[in-house]
Amino acid sequence: MLIGAMNHPAADVAHEIGWMAELGLDYIDLTLEPPMAASWQVDAKQIRKLLQNHKMGVVGHTAYYLPIASPFEELRRTALAEFVRCLEIFAEVGARWMNIHPDTDAPLHLKQFLIDRNIQSLDELLAHGKRVGVGIMIENIPGKHFNSAADLGILLEALPDVGLHLDIGHCNLSPVPGNAEAILEAHGHRLRHVHLHDNKGGEADLHLPLGAGTMDIARIIKILKATGYDGTITLEVFSPDRHYLEHSRHLLRRMWDAS
Repeated sequence: MLIGAMNHPAADVAHEIGWMAELGLDYIDLTLEPPMAASWQVDAKQIRKLLQNHKMGVVGHTAYYLPIASPFEELRRTALAEFVRCLEIFAEVGARWMNIHPDTDAPLHLKQFLIDRNIQSLDELLAHGKRVGVGIMIENIPGKHFNSAADLGILLEALPDVGLHLDIGHCNLSPVPGNAEAILEAHGHRLRHVHLHDNKGGEADLHLPLGAGTMDIARIIKILKATGYDGTITLEVFSPDRHYLEHSRHLLRRMWDAS
């Protein structure tokens, strides 16, 4: 099992890689987002060299608000163009997988429209991913549409080449709290990457250090490990004090080894 963290999109990527290397993290969950880590701003060659020098891996992450299900076709095509550019950068820096968040922002449209539109866009992006050698995975997101085993199954069954990116913290949020076990039971064989952070349920995606919320992290780790998963786990602990991230890393390693 490998433990990593995500760069802050408002910080210089090279600086972010530096402190992660000092902390002894295994990889960077590289998110390509404005204002300072956008796809058109980063230096892919520099990033690849830094990762090689620090012997760190990389997983691709993208902005959650790109409108791949937009009813406005020009907006959807623009979002796809951005994802294609991200795929090319991730291929250059050495990432094997890039995540995409399903889009749910189409007011006055039925859920089936969102499903069909997401499938259409993901299917188109798969071809680009295969061209550059980067797989695509979908992340479960808070809210009523794509945060349950059933809803994720609709996308995964329609797109056999798409992987699952499980955000365990999101699984604890309404309206389907505590559903990590159900998702892993149904789709664990498609799992390619994991995000882990704590929260207190409800609707607030707090991204707390492990143990600071109400989630039974140790139980979830046992369930995750029982699926046979032994890949990347990103600690999405969003605090300017990195001691919380370091503490969470120690907790995760201890719980993993004890499972």
